[in-house]
Amino acid sequence: MRRSVKLAAVVLSGSLGIASLAACGAKSTDNSTASAGASGSGLKVGMAYDIGGRGDQSFNDSAARGLDKAKAQLGVTVNEAEAKQGESDADKEARLNSLVTAGFNPVIAVGFVYQPAVEKVAKANPNVKFAIIDSSSDTQPSNVTSLTFSEQEGSYLAGVAAALKSKTKHVGFIGGVQTELIKKFEAGYRAGVASVDQNIKVDVKYLTTPPDFTGFADPAKGKSAAQGMLDNGDDVIYSAAGSSGSGAIEAVYTEWSTNHKDVWAIGVDSDQANQPALAKYKDRILTSMVKNVDTAVYTYINSVKTGSPLTGVKNFDLKQGGVSLATTGGHIDDIKKQLDDATAKITQGATTVPTAPPAG
Repeated sequence: MRRSVKLAAVVLSGSLGIASLAACGAKSTDNSTASAGASGSGLKVGMAYDIGGRGDQSFNDSAARGLDKAKAQLGVTVNEAEAKQGESDADKEARLNSLVTAGFNPVIAVGFVYQPAVEKVAKANPNVKFAIIDSSSDTQPSNVTSLTFSEQEGSYLAGVAAALKSKTKHVGFIGGVQTELIKKFEAGYRAGVASVDQNIKVDVKYLTTPPDFTGFADPAKGKSAAQGMLDNGDDVIYSAAGSSGSGAIEAVYTEWSTNHKDVWAIGVDSDQANQPALAKYKDRILTSMVKNVDTAVYTYINSVKTGSPLTGVKNFDLKQGGVSLATTGGHIDDIKKQLDDATAKITQGATTVPTAPPAG
């Protein structure tokens, strides 16, 4: 699902800039001259999305909400550019360079896959500020800010919820792409499950492995993986797989509505029970591990606007509200005390959540 927008002359200056942005899949969101003038900020923010782009109901949409908030509340002009399936680092570099050439500063890259491209383009443009979500590097230049999250902590709470709700003592985890980042989700989830009952079995399935990143944007693969787990007796399935997770949620809902099994899905990144495209499945979305990318994006843009930009690595953890569990639908209200206790142990330092799953 994509939102149709106009490329306004006030956003891009010159036909060359317009042509290069269009070639790289960029699109301007129409921030009116009146809105920009009223704020007086003059800030032009470029955002390069990961695969799936705006409308993925998950990771990219969370970033988009932060951009939308900055546009509405800070009066910034924005431009959005989307990644394509199977693209190279050179394609990503071209996308970032197009935003820079068109005068956007800062430029925000959504997803760890942009790390090499961000480093290269940032080094060539030291006067432009860049932010990258979900990645950091010892070699990145000082004009790059990393916005990271403690995904393992939110996933731990998802694991606690899954264990407390499971009747079969058999739950599942679906990762979009087998990367170190997604392994953090798996590690936290498994640890949370084990904290409730070490005898609960956790099935794990990754949809693709690098360099194939389609596992983040293939609902059919997510649906197939979830169906396999359901057939195997899993009754709660947590997907950290971008838009592929929507397929897993659909499979869970179908199993419940057709075969009348008491099964649940756990969403990720956004509160997926609140996403319009997933509304028909909301009765079977137990909760979502919300990764507040919107908070990070807005915080970063505001820091640039106020003249005190965030630098280095800024991590958003459970204590800071960087991750949380959604309560939409009230499906976890009955286990609130257990979840609150688990949260307190993490935020107070009594529980340290692993960032890598157990070997083997």
